[in-house]
Amino acid sequence: MRASSGLLYALTIGALLGLGLTWWTLEGGPGFSVIRVGPWRAWPQAGTQNADRYARASLARSGDLPLGTGEGLTFLAGTDSAGDALEGRCRYRLEPISPPGRWWTLTLYDEGGSLVANPADRFAFTSAEVLRRGDGVASIVVGRDAMPGNWLPSGDGRFTLSLRLYDTPISAGLAPTQAVLLPTITREACS
Repeated sequence: MRASSGLLYALTIGALLGLGLTWWTLEGGPGFSVIRVGPWRAWPQAGTQNADRYARASLARSGDLPLGTGEGLTFLAGTDSAGDALEGRCRYRLEPISPPGRWWTLTLYDEGGSLVANPADRFAFTSAEVLRRGDGVASIVVGRDAMPGNWLPSGDGRFTLSLRLYDTPISAGLAPTQAVLLPTITREACS
């Protein structure tokens, strides 16, 4: 009797530990083949047949449709360049925005993965609509209070930035990730 209760206890602990570690792994993003460039991270294998089982499980759970190899690559940032979480009560500057790709989008999502509702109905910028300086480089301000120029409203809670690069040499493996220049995310002020 004592041996069977010990076995049941061990199986329960093992199952809970296994499920907990799986959940924790899936929360970290789609898989292990991560590229890190400053605060930005991407999973180039997520949209391929070579994706590991954790990437597949994470994508099935989130419902995201990753870009395939050769189409592009999505970089996510949940922290600023100093490593602090992105918060809606703070204002951030992203620059220089001149990522290596034929076309790009920068979108802001809340903690639940939804677009942040705002009175301006502004959720993203694309490379075709962003205002640029004379040298062709752009900068975007993210924050609650309206700003002239390239301003993206942040809402109140924590958020994630998504930078999608389309037709980029990075996704095809033609560019080394060490040479990739992605925008820094600098916290300017908090209220």
